[in-house]
Amino acid sequence: MQYNIKGIPSEGEDERTLLDYWRVLVKHRRLIAIVVLVSVFATVIISLLETNIYQSTAVIAPVSDTGGRSRRLAALASRLTGMPRINLPGTASSSEIIALLNSNILRRKIIEKYNLLPVIFYEQWDEEKNDWKREDSFNPFRLIGDLAGKIVRLIRPEDGTSVETGEEGVPTVWDGLRALDNMVRINDNIDRNTIEISVDFHDPRKAAEIAGYFLTTLNNHMVEEAKRVAETNRKYLEEQLKHTADPFIKQKIYSLIARQVETAMMAEVKENFAFKVLDPPTVPDRKIRPRRALMVILSFILSGFAGVFISFFLENIERARQRERSLAAGTEGTDA
Repeated sequence: MQYNIKGIPSEGEDERTLLDYWRVLVKHRRLIAIVVLVSVFATVIISLLETNIYQSTAVIAPVSDTGGRSRRLAALASRLTGMPRINLPGTASSSEIIALLNSNILRRKIIEKYNLLPVIFYEQWDEEKNDWKREDSFNPFRLIGDLAGKIVRLIRPEDGTSVETGEEGVPTVWDGLRALDNMVRINDNIDRNTIEISVDFHDPRKAAEIAGYFLTTLNNHMVEEAKRVAETNRKYLEEQLKHTADPFIKQKIYSLIARQVETAMMAEVKENFAFKVLDPPTVPDRKIRPRRALMVILSFILSGFAGVFISFFLENIERARQRERSLAAGTEGTDA
């Protein structure tokens, strides 16, 4: 690049052509190659170290209690109570089922009933000893943390509302709930009125089993809750019936009692009481991540751009230094 006596670029001297850019790339080709090779190699190593994750999916749909079995049970309840048959409405909506699937109460039942903590935190579980792995070595950081916690408790005593954290190094139910938040996804398909339960796990068989646990626990929970509510309502209505003399009100109460009896019977004998399983969970045969080939391709492209950017950045620094040297040389020539 040429400069005038004052060190100011002359007109048109900063215009660069594609040939100039190509020369810069050729000049720094080794740097670009090193950046690309190091990035791709690191990506390959990282992708190989990552654990394969498999996904098992189940699809369910809320059901409505208006089928033939519901009508037969309604007729049976009618004969038992001596009241006209009453059709039972739908048991639960999609929003209610999704709320239950995302609730801590249902997930806590799953963790405790199926003992999922050793499955979820498999790296901390010792299969041979059938117990959790505990760190017996001296850990200064843990000692400092325990000492700081004791000092805080002395300065600010607890009010008795704190939650027990359990043994150090042993996962708790709260840890399991947080892990399930990352493993399980609940998707609502409004158009098809279906709910999708997806479980991501490193073991494909365990992924399918956990999805099945959700379906079984959800059905049992909704059946038990429906029976409990129906029984509570029935007892309340029977109590109100004792204090009612109006025949018309009695007729209404009998109808409500018949509805509660029918609900309890439906929950007891109907297999798909709350929802229907359209697609049961199966063991996946392919992983969903990591996508190693895609990671390598993206790493190659991004590292190539990074290498080109570094090359032009270094070239601009070199040009700036040349400009300063030319400016200094021009100034010395003017003084002479």
